Amino acid sequence: QVHLVESGGGLVQPGGALRLSCAASGFPFTSYSMTWGRQAPGKGPEWVSSISSDTEIKTYKESVKGRFFISRDNAKNAVYLQMNSLGPEDTALYFCARGTFEFTDLRLAAFRGQGTQVTVSA
Repeated sequence: QVHLVESGGGLVQPGGALRLSCAASGFPFTSYSMTWGRQAPGKGPEWVSSISSDTEIKTYKESVKGRFFISRDNAKNAVYLQMNSLGPEDTALYFCARGTFEFTDLRLAAFRGQGTQVTVSA
C-alpha cells in the first residue's frame, strides 16, 4: 500500500525558511519521479516542483525558482523541499505526490500525502 507522509511545515516569518520532508513507502521509490504540490485555502492544488527518479532532472514553478530546492534520498525513500525567502504567497498545505505533474492536473494524482501546513506570517 502506497504511503506518503509529509513533515516539516509550520509558522514562519516572511523571509524565513523551512525544509519539508516526505517519507514514501509501499512502492519501488527509485522507479518514480516525485512531486511537491501545494494548495492554498479556497484554491485548487498547484504544482510546485518535481524531481526525476535518478535526481538528474529538477523542475520548478516559475514563482519559486531560485528560492525552493527539491532533492531526494533514494536510500531513505524520501524527498525534500528546501524553501527559502518565504513570503505570504507561499502559505498553503504542501503535499508530495508520486509522479510528475508539471503539465498534468494534480487532482489526477493517484497517490499523494495528506500534507503539511506552511504558514508565512509576521
